[in-house]
Parts: sequence; structure tokens; C-alpha cells
Amino acid sequence: MEKKYFPESELIINPDGSIFHLHLKPEQLADRVILVGDPGRVPTVAAHFETTECDIQSREFRGITGTYKGKRITVQSTGIGCDNIDIVLNELDALANIDFATRTEKDELRSLTIVRIGTCGGLQPNTPVGTFIASVKSIGFDGLLNYYAGRDKVCDLDFERAFVRHMDWSPQKGAPYVADANAELIDRIAQDDMVRGVTIACGGFFGPQGRELRLGLADPKQNEKVESFEYKGLRITNFEMESSAIAGLSLLMGHKAMTCCMVIANRLAKEANASYKNTIDGLIEKVLDRI
Repeated sequence: MEKKYFPESELIINPDGSIFHLHLKPEQLADRVILVGDPGRVPTVAAHFETTECDIQSREFRGITGTYKGKRITVQSTGIGCDNIDIVLNELDALANIDFATRTEKDELRSLTIVRIGTCGGLQPNTPVGTFIASVKSIGFDGLLNYYAGRDKVCDLDFERAFVRHMDWSPQKGAPYVADANAELIDRIAQDDMVRGVTIACGGFFGPQGRELRLGLADPKQNEKVESFEYKGLRITNFEMESSAIAGLSLLMGHKAMTCCMVIANRLAKEANASYKNTIDGLIEKVLDRI
């Protein structure tokens, strides 16, 4: 069968042979990838590396590849939101699985191991500030996966239906989707010192997460309904803004992925830690040791 050809308009390659947004070249991508939102956190993670191969930045995307205890790892910033994850995951997959010389899919595909290290807002009494949460399932409020063929095959449709009923979900918001993290990776990274939970990835920081400043909310009871939702013993533990796209796109592409976050605000207790950058290094070290 003739291989699919990816034209210049679909796969944009820079004159130096790097991918359009990330500016990484295929040989610079490791099989183990740590994603962080803040480009300033990339050197924080890479400070643990024994060696460094490259340090590349373009806009909010910064990538450093190096070695940690003999493991070759790429740490890549994504910026905020599932729209940016769409860029990063597609370009990482292209770096791994498309031959840039022929613009066709490689004969042997690479499966990347992808772990997002981030921050989040806790939603339950067992997720106070400082808790590490591993997202077993992620609910996407962003709608990103709905633009891709095969989304139903990789989503928990029964969970989605139960959530939509419980929330009395407005069709104006677009359909939420539920994607699972890789089970083996969850066990390896979370072990017995992270809360395993269900994470909502929101399409914004304020209204979509139930924060109200000058603008009123379309559903003022959204967070109450989120906090009370339960499905087969699972409760929603936290809000953040990227996990659903990472889990869903990775499932479609054949990569192993998960998200783990440190709680910096508990919405139930109405408490927050704005100085979290001084304490997130503990989570970084755990992930580096276990990835």
C-alpha cells in the first residue's frame, strides 16, 4: 500500500530541518519526555541532568534533552492549555514517527513515554495544598479530542454519559470527553505516595473552573456538581488545563502518557499557595527517578 504523504502545508519543517513550533530536530527527541507548562520550569527540571545535548526555545516552547542517571530525557514546555498540547503532541509524534526526508510515516513507529508535571486546584478533602495527584482519568472540557477520528474508541463513553447527566451539561459548551492515562505508567510513577484521581482539564482558568470575578457564571453550581459526582467509586479530584489532551492524543497516537500535579489551591477549603515554585522540586525528582 502506498504510504501517506504529508505535504508542506500539513507538516511544516523549518529550513534547518526542525519542526515548525518546537524547533526540535528528530534526532534531538528522547523516548522519555517530561512536559511542563512554564518554559521557566524547563531549566529547573534539566538542572538535575548530568549531561545536556540541546537547549532550544521558540516562543513559549523550550526543550532541553539530556541524561539523568543514564536515562535520556527530553523536557519540553507547552505553555498553558489544551490548544497548545495539540501543537506539542502532534509535533512530538511527527518527530518520532514521520521521516522528514520523504514526508511519509516511518516503517517502525516509536512509542514515547510522556509525563506532564504540573500544578492544579484540589477539589476534595483528601487533596489539600501540597498533595501530589496522578490523573488516572481526565475529563476534557476543551473539546479538542472531538476533532479527531477514533475518539470514541479511546474514550470512556459510559463515564462521559454519566457525567453529562449529573452535570445537566449544556450543549452550548461542546461535548466533554474522558480519556485514560496509561495504567502501567500510572503504577510506575504514582506508586504509593500520590493520590490517584480523576482530573478535569478546563478550557480556561476563570469561568471554566468556576472562578467568578466581574463576569457571572453560566452555571453557578458547576463546582458543587463536580465535587459531588461519583462513578464506580471514582471522584473528581482536581482541575487543571492540559491532562485530557495529553491522555487522549497519546492514546490515539500509540504513546504512553500520564499527568501528575501538585495541588497549589484547594477550591473546597478556599486556600492557596502562591509560593509553590519552591516546593515542586520534590515532584520533579520523583518523576525523574521513576520515568
